[in-house]
Amino acid sequence: MTDFLDRHGLSVDSRLVQFLETRALPGTGLDADRFWADFAALLGKFAPENAALLAKREDLQAKIDAWHQAREGQAHDAQAYQAYLRETGYLVAEPAPFAVGTANVDPEIATMAGPQLVVPALNARFALNAANARWGSLYDAFYGTDALDAPPAKPGGYDAERGAAVIARAKAFLDEAVPLASGKWADWQGGELALADPAQLAGTRDGGILLKHNGLHIELVIDPASAIGRTDPAGIADVIVEAALTTIIDLEDSVAAVDGEDKVLGYTNWLGLMRGDLVESFDKGGKTMTRRMAADRDWTAPDGTAFALHGRSVLFVRNVGHLMTTPMIRLPDGSEAPEGLCDAVITSLCAVHDLKGLGSLRNSRAGSVYIVKPKQHGPEECGFTNRLFDAVEDMLGLARHTVKVGVMDEERRTSANLAACIAAVKDRIVFINTGFLDRTGDEIHTSMRAGPMIPKGEMKASDWIASYEDRNVRIGLACGLSGKAQIGKGMWAMPDLMKAMLDAKIGHPKSGANTAWVPSPTAATLHALHYHMVDVFARQREIAGEAVPALDRLLAIPVATGRNWSEAEVTRELDNNCQGILGYVVRWIDQGVGCSKVPDIDDVGLMEDRATLRISSQALANWLLHGVCTEAQVDAALARMAAKVDAQNAGDPLYEKLTPDGIAWQAARALIFEGVTQPSGYTEPLLHKFRQAKKAA
Repeated sequence: MTDFLDRHGLSVDSRLVQFLETRALPGTGLDADRFWADFAALLGKFAPENAALLAKREDLQAKIDAWHQAREGQAHDAQAYQAYLRETGYLVAEPAPFAVGTANVDPEIATMAGPQLVVPALNARFALNAANARWGSLYDAFYGTDALDAPPAKPGGYDAERGAAVIARAKAFLDEAVPLASGKWADWQGGELALADPAQLAGTRDGGILLKHNGLHIELVIDPASAIGRTDPAGIADVIVEAALTTIIDLEDSVAAVDGEDKVLGYTNWLGLMRGDLVESFDKGGKTMTRRMAADRDWTAPDGTAFALHGRSVLFVRNVGHLMTTPMIRLPDGSEAPEGLCDAVITSLCAVHDLKGLGSLRNSRAGSVYIVKPKQHGPEECGFTNRLFDAVEDMLGLARHTVKVGVMDEERRTSANLAACIAAVKDRIVFINTGFLDRTGDEIHTSMRAGPMIPKGEMKASDWIASYEDRNVRIGLACGLSGKAQIGKGMWAMPDLMKAMLDAKIGHPKSGANTAWVPSPTAATLHALHYHMVDVFARQREIAGEAVPALDRLLAIPVATGRNWSEAEVTRELDNNCQGILGYVVRWIDQGVGCSKVPDIDDVGLMEDRATLRISSQALANWLLHGVCTEAQVDAALARMAAKVDAQNAGDPLYEKLTPDGIAWQAARALIFEGVTQPSGYTEPLLHKFRQAKKAA
């Protein structure tokens, strides 16, 4: 049984009390009793408003449902539909032109362009890997993946033939990014370095040469005595590129955090990252490995002055959205506290250790706290977050707008009102990011009653998606984000397919986005090459002032009008979605794994989180509602795919087989059959319910 302690009328999980009073508060100068009093007052003020905003979501959804139901069988009238959305307040007036006023932002966010990682806060090893992914070996990234256009490495140790191909590819990159005054890098013998642009030489140190291009650094590791260096005419042993400039430590979609035990683990890891003292030991190949945060990197500039480069990604923390409550704190009336309010206070408190230099390493040299706020619906909710962060700053004694916000543009009402959303947080915004997965889930749920949706795989070719991605960049630029904040793009979900990523993901910097999500440190190293190929800030200047795509395109509903579904087509779509749902849910419920590489129906590993689950479950709920499939067909698909998921997980000693009376199967089925009634189509309420049941069992 969980012990609860009273703190100023709040009933608080004793594990959270111990963490806050013995770990997070000491050294900050904040009095524990005053902290709890202020925390209770903050919850008392903001919890009712939070509930009112959620009620407004449901009211707007009910009105949209009723609009579609009243016109069932009629041709969609886009003009009347948009007028109705304005009448209900779903769409608001565009704000007058403005520029964001965000200040004190680290250059990795404001003035640099490069990859971004997202990693679950509950896994210290993964979090450390991501934090240390600021610098990545290009040799390793090419040698160990399919990104290199060469035969795979032969088994049995180092393959010199593949190694030579790796070195040739890396030096071809150097020829493009930092060309020599004459000749090619493959022919450089060492000694005096003459670059075509001498300003690209940024520094030197024993065993290293530092180069710079498009604001990103490249390190040549010089070690003639090493196994690789001795084969190189200049003694180059590796090429290290500046890779993951920023990382999001995630308390939301990629974690399964359903109670005080889970939440305190996430907060503890975040505090360790803010102090620079997070350490994790683990077994690898029969040996105990210890991982800790990388130190800064010391260099000497060409003029002889010493300087240091940040050794780690600059870290954001993603709080949960406005929807969920948490059993770790109960309010005086016995109800659970809104989890997003708790996250705002506690993650900001942990970051005070960074702001005051209480640990061994620093995260923000600009003196800011970076919080990503997901799943906000429209400018009113963004304004609520702004006032919440004001209150957190007052509570912790921080200057106004110390706490910065990243707005995930992943809900339909936000993307349709994006400029107004940015305006609501204009003095603290450091990030907007398109989230195709959640955005698609919300698209399906919002228009649930409009008709049967096109299959999941066809969504990426929808007109609304193209408009959504273009509008995000152009609205961000029009609001003055360039040079002050990130304009981001979504995840590459296939971590084993790096060649395909290199071919496709260059589209993100070309779009004017100065960051995009990648699934691993290796992917960050490879994606970094795109930011050498494209000068993103020059690209932003090129497209600044271009017309924002019309709202009509964004609001186009992806219904499959007049489509006759073949039995094979329906079966394939049911199997595809059911396999993805079961494969993800079984790990979430049984093992508490919130994000992992899950084999899809074709056995291709995909990074799955709650956003992918939201699409799959909403797609099937929509088809059931409109009679494209039957309950019996869905149950048959679940049975077929349970056998496949069992086989795909046969090598996992912790895996429990799926059975109809098992909690994981019940959760998967509920997500589909109760999908229409879930708030905004979110999966969290059901996942938390069934995970809590599993933990209790």
